[in-house]
Amino acid sequence: MPTSIRLAPDTERRLDQLAHLTGRSKAFYLREIIERGLEETEDYYLAARVLERVRQGEEQIFSLSEAERQLGLAD
Repeated sequence: MPTSIRLAPDTERRLDQLAHLTGRSKAFYLREIIERGLEETEDYYLAARVLERVRQGEEQIFSLSEAERQLGLAD
């Protein structure tokens, strides 16, 4: 799916230079950057969402001992 984004001029320049020096396309590097960073970005924002639900009392939390007991892992 085609997607367009606006980059800061310095970022665009760096991307242009990398593509030029390596002979690869800017699209190649943009895909690489997105694929490598997507999992980390998902982890961060989804964790922040859960944390907000915990703070608002909307998410149940358990201590380690409670979780072990409920999962049958307690000593």
